[in-house]
Amino acid sequence: MAETVVGQDAGPVRGRIAGLLHSALSQAQEEGRLPQRPVPGPAQIAVERPQKPEHGDYSSSIALRAAKDLGMPPMDIASEVAARVSDPGLIASVSVARPGFVNIVLEPSWLASQVDAVRAAGGAFGRVGTGAGRRVQVEFVSVNPTGPLHIGHARGAVFGSGLATILEAAGYVVEREYYVNDAGSQIDLFARSLLARYMQAIGRDASLPEGGYQGEYVESLARQIVTDQGAGLSEMDPGEALSRMRGLGLSRMLESIREDLDSVGVNMDSWFSEASLYADGSYSKVKGMLEGSGLLVERDGALWFASTALGEDKDNVIERSSGDPTYFASDIAYHYDKFVRRGFDVVVDVWGADHQGHVPRMKAVVSALGIDPGRLEFKITQMVKLRRGEEAVKVSKRSGELITLREFVEEVGADACRFFFLSRSPESQMEFDIELARRESADNPVYYVQYAHARISGILRLASEKGIDFEDGDSLLLRDESELSLIRKILELPDLVDLMASRLEPHHLPHYAGELATAFHWFYQQCRVISPDPGASAITMARLKLVDASRVALARCLDLMGVKAPERM
Repeated sequence: MAETVVGQDAGPVRGRIAGLLHSALSQAQEEGRLPQRPVPGPAQIAVERPQKPEHGDYSSSIALRAAKDLGMPPMDIASEVAARVSDPGLIASVSVARPGFVNIVLEPSWLASQVDAVRAAGGAFGRVGTGAGRRVQVEFVSVNPTGPLHIGHARGAVFGSGLATILEAAGYVVEREYYVNDAGSQIDLFARSLLARYMQAIGRDASLPEGGYQGEYVESLARQIVTDQGAGLSEMDPGEALSRMRGLGLSRMLESIREDLDSVGVNMDSWFSEASLYADGSYSKVKGMLEGSGLLVERDGALWFASTALGEDKDNVIERSSGDPTYFASDIAYHYDKFVRRGFDVVVDVWGADHQGHVPRMKAVVSALGIDPGRLEFKITQMVKLRRGEEAVKVSKRSGELITLREFVEEVGADACRFFFLSRSPESQMEFDIELARRESADNPVYYVQYAHARISGILRLASEKGIDFEDGDSLLLRDESELSLIRKILELPDLVDLMASRLEPHHLPHYAGELATAFHWFYQQCRVISPDPGASAITMARLKLVDASRVALARCLDLMGVKAPERM
């Protein structure tokens, strides 16, 4: 388990407890109280937060897990382990519960001391060392640059962005990449469609190619090119004009996509050209490698990757009978570039639901290239259904009609867009309630969390206006159950970052942020923070420290989600 950047305090508690449990189990074996047989290591020991507070702060099923290997009843194992778990500064008590759980209660004074540790960590709170500097590439969005991003792309954009940020907080070196499909038939069709609209815009007779792009955005882009370039393209050789239009259209569409992504707080570190894979010889290299392995076969005039030889259900075409490479051919070269040429330790591809069937063949082909397929992760995002309250919102792509990402963000706001899309696992179906996302009430989860931060900021402003300096306050005075419950919730963040990074599941963060806001509101209802009683100045300063630690944790959550942390609402 990871260690926090700012020291053991304010870092992952689960890992620390897992280590104590493992040491206790090993000690019992050394003393002959348990059989000398292999047992789970610290990383395999489950440590969870019990649903019922009376079961303690943490609970472990270590005895249940080890019972089969040790050949003993779980309750007997749990008793031996519990008797040897010791960390006086951290743990107040250890008990055993049927059918073999080890329950742990943390020392209240240790909990209270963590308020100072959280405040000292500041913006670094929640960072862990899980990644240990390993390089991860997260590739997401990667829509053909032939049109504006629409609402269907928003979910993958927000998910990929949120995941990358979580991985960075967990100690990975992350690169966010957009794979630009600037080779192949679709970009050619877009260029021909744009050239036709350009000709029409200057009064020439031209018609769209069959299956061409019909959206109004194509006409608008053509008019912009006329304004900037004049009618000069009409005087060129048709082939030269098409090539020129391809470059102009691609450049302008990529700029539009950058602006679309920026509107929802998504920034890419790298924009990788598909065409470069053919220009620099990457595709030729991997093709030669697969040929040398006997995994390419010619059939029906096309060239196939023999996926069936590696256990897949069917072979896959990499070059058509025309000799043109397929998207799969580009993907092979692209992933070779990621793993071998650029040396990423892990690659995460965020794909849409229509790419689900491509996952097995990509795993097979990276294995054929000598790359451990376990280093390639996929996250598949399902489509989104929109509604306004009880009314469904129709989303149509026919004739180029669609709800663009920028239009959607303008209506609901970037904060709501990010919070709502991050709140569900990408593999799950999702309904986005536009009416709820715009509502300024506790029913709206993003408003509820942001309001908690604004409320905290207001308390700290009031303290400043009253001239209360709480830096010398004693956090060990915090003993009320609402105070300790809030501290417990704050301290879950480092463990949560560790879990989200290891599972590639950022959707836990919005839910945790809501729980943290609820814990703060409950504390505030139970405890008067700024008391008018001069004799209560010591507890006032201690509670202001807790308020400030809550600000640190909540601001950190919002920052990890890419959501603003307002000081006033």
